[in-house]
Parts: sequence; structure tokens; C-alpha cells
Amino acid sequence: MHRVVQVDAVSISVYDFSSQIEARTTDCDTNMVMATTTGSLVGYARVSTFEQHLDAQVSALAELSCIKVFTEKVSGTRADRPQLAAALDFVRAGDTLVVWRLDRLGRSLAHLISTVGELEERGVGFRSIHEGIDTTTSTGKLVFHIFAALAEFERDLIVDRTKAGLAAARERGARPGRKPALSPDQVQVVRTMHAGGEHTVEAIAKVVGVSRATIYRSLAASESLRAASPEVPRAR
Repeated sequence: MHRVVQVDAVSISVYDFSSQIEARTTDCDTNMVMATTTGSLVGYARVSTFEQHLDAQVSALAELSCIKVFTEKVSGTRADRPQLAAALDFVRAGDTLVVWRLDRLGRSLAHLISTVGELEERGVGFRSIHEGIDTTTSTGKLVFHIFAALAEFERDLIVDRTKAGLAAARERGARPGRKPALSPDQVQVVRTMHAGGEHTVEAIAKVVGVSRATIYRSLAASESLRAASPEVPRAR
């Protein structure tokens, strides 16, 4: 059974092969009997655009006797993937979530590892056809743990490089971070115009070429500075 649903410009489909599997089991299909006694295979397939087709992924998942295949056409970078959420909610302990390729599931390596880790905690296996990874086997678990270690190593490298870059910039006298929206001269112009009481914040913003929000932040900072240093004369 195949159902297609349109939700907020995201095409999603659910392929239900349970009736076919029941027929195979009735016919004493040995492989199917093993699958039903050790848990079910549940598929998830995704393509990024409406021009791409899901047929190849769905066929590959059906060949593995997945009892249900959740599909959707949505970018992998999106966090809100309703059919992925439905697939994760559908699987139970002893089941295995199957994808055609690793990048069909995770937005990034970190997200992929996090998702598979959550499945493992629930007693759900994970399998990727293209890469030949199956966490229900000892070898598959080892491979995925290596992936997790590499991801953690990559995060540590990024943190170390960032810290080293900031330290080197400070040694050169640079001030790392976002460049101030207003120069010291512009801040003085803002203070003077505002203190005169003849110009609106919008007019001041146009003069110095920034947004009104920037003017409000500059004035608030000036007030904070005066409160902290009452001896500083008020700008006129």
C-alpha cells in the first residue's frame, strides 16, 4: 500500500509492505520468519528535491523485506523532517532502521551519530545498505564507534584551532570578534545629536548610516558608562 501526502510543500509517502510480508510468511519464507522473530526492518528514504526520484531507494528497501518504508522529499539540512520523526517513533526495541545511504538520515556526521546513538539506547538497530554498516553485528558497531570517535576528534581539532587563532590575534594586538557598528567618532556624533534633543533616533540613524536598533544600543551603552563612571562629564 502506498500513500502520498502533501504537507507544507514537503512531499511525504509511506509504503506499507506488511500485507506482502504476511503472504511471504504464510508461504513459509524462511528469511521472513527469521526477520519477524528477531524484530522488523523499517525503511527510511529521502531525496532533496521534487525532481529527484525515490524509486531506487524504495526498491532497495523493499528487497530487504522492510515492513514499512517512510519517505519524503525534503532537504537533508532541515531539522523538521516529519517522516523521519515518524519512522523513529514507529520502530520498537528489536527492530532495525534501514536507509539506502548514510547521508539520507543525518544532517551531519554529529547528527547521524546522535540519532544512531539514541536508537541504540532504545534497543533499535541501524543499517545502511550502501556503506554495508549494520549495528546489530559486532563489526557494524565497531565501525560506527570509529565514526563517533572521528567526529569527536574533529570537534576537538576545531576548538583547538579556534583557541590558537584567537591567541595569535591577541598577540598581534588585534581584537577578535565582530567589528563595532559605529566608530568612536560616530558614537560621539550620536551622543551629541541625541543630547541636543532636536533629532529623532531615526534621523540620527540616517546621518551615521546604521539602523535605529544600533543607535538605541549605542545610547544604552553610553548611559551604562556614565552610571559606572559618574565623574565623567555628560556630553553636550
